[in-house]
Amino acid sequence: MAYDRPTLTIAAGREKALLRHHPWVFSGAVRRVDGNPQEGDLVDVLLPDGRWVATGHYQNDSIVCKVLSFDTPNIDEAFFRQRLASAIDYRWRMGLRGDGVFRMVHAEGDYLPGLVCDWYNGVLVVQAHSVGMHRLVPMLTQLFVELLAPWGIKAVFDKSSATCPGGATDGYVWGIEPQEWEICEHGNRMLINFYEGQKTGFFVDQRENRHLVMQLAAGQRVLNCFGYTGGFSLAALRGGASFVETVDISRKAIDLCNRNVELNFGPEAPHKGTVADVLKYLASDLSPFNFIILDPPAFAKNHRSLQAGLKGYRSINQRALEVLPEGGLLMTFSCSQAVSRDDFQTMVFTAAMNAHRRVRIVRQLPHAVDHPVSICHPEGEYLKGLLLQVE
Repeated sequence: MAYDRPTLTIAAGREKALLRHHPWVFSGAVRRVDGNPQEGDLVDVLLPDGRWVATGHYQNDSIVCKVLSFDTPNIDEAFFRQRLASAIDYRWRMGLRGDGVFRMVHAEGDYLPGLVCDWYNGVLVVQAHSVGMHRLVPMLTQLFVELLAPWGIKAVFDKSSATCPGGATDGYVWGIEPQEWEICEHGNRMLINFYEGQKTGFFVDQRENRHLVMQLAAGQRVLNCFGYTGGFSLAALRGGASFVETVDISRKAIDLCNRNVELNFGPEAPHKGTVADVLKYLASDLSPFNFIILDPPAFAKNHRSLQAGLKGYRSINQRALEVLPEGGLLMTFSCSQAVSRDDFQTMVFTAAMNAHRRVRIVRQLPHAVDHPVSICHPEGEYLKGLLLQVE
């Protein structure tokens, strides 16, 4: 095969992961780089004997290439049309519809590494995590407009400024341009600000877990830590909680949380929004709660920070377990990709032992069906959660 683009040749003995179709090529596995690839360029990946094995986007990083295809080196508009159509069809078959809020494209889980797209009742938020993918946003936008016309697409928002290594500007790239957008999830109305919001504007991966909170919250006093704009709090109130407190360090998040609560339940709702450092708040004298939710940011960004991250998770979980009454519920999460499911469960076990509490696992809490995980890329299973009952 003749190559008209730069190539990466894998070192002998380092090709096993690629042959198992793992979509990341690490710089330490590359023996030779030919053709002077630049950040975001397409490159062909060659086995030690010179045979083509994959094509992907080049990166100036420890992950030097994110593989787009193990089947063909022809990466063109037709290729992306097929991948996007497959991702959209999967959501349809999973029962997700145009009036919902969910992930439309989940990077490696939809065989499009470097691309995350979330659907917000007609507004599609596109987030590129690589220069190569961000270069394609104009083409991808036109494909989405075509493919999602039956879903009632109204706008496309590019929110890549915080995730694209080459820099990007957030803003609408097609359709209407509302400053705020109202969504509805499980009967709860919520205001989203795509310019200022975390991630793509909201944490869509917790949709099914918020529904579980709604089912369990009747009569409970609920503490929602790292509560952001109140997704779990709204679910608890919708489920009949007697009182909910939302704690977050961001004043803007709590202000929007309070607006969301009033939008759904009026100004007299049994809710309190508290601006505070959650770690300090948990260390203080807490009001009595019998349902605590811990959904912190990623304490371990990578494997180098794993032990420090696990220590942070253990600290907040131990404190929650110490203050919960007998029969109380703890819903706890880690969104750190570096933290494995075993790491997380061992951390919770240690926290329970340190708190001198008997704890049973009621349910494992993964992310929702709109976040599929490729069997060749187990790292995609980033969200780990447990529902625990304290005795």
